[in-house]
Amino acid sequence: MSDSVPEPVEARPWRPDDGPPPPIWTWPRTDPPALLVRSRSRWRWATVTARQDHADGKVVYQVAVDLDGSTSVTTRWYAWPQPGLRVGHRSTSQPSDRLLFSTSMPHAPPR
Repeated sequence: MSDSVPEPVEARPWRPDDGPPPPIWTWPRTDPPALLVRSRSRWRWATVTARQDHADGKVVYQVAVDLDGSTSVTTRWYAWPQPGLRVGHRSTSQPSDRLLFSTSMPHAPPR
């Protein structure tokens, strides 16, 4: 019966005519939530790397997922909810809309 679950449809990128830019939420790298993504008749583990909350109420998750079992991980955006997505793991951390890492290089290598 689970073979009849359709694969999720990827969300298109935000466009200015969609309204204001959605805030982007992230979680600590050590405690991200995860989704199960239906791909090739199997449920695949997908680590959530970001969430967008659009002005129209749509929620879109960015995930890192191996869609074919080859261990090649790719990034995809999916609107929530869809039949081909399920909660895999909830984070115990609250998401943040702050930059969690620096984009500049450190002056000295870490020890």
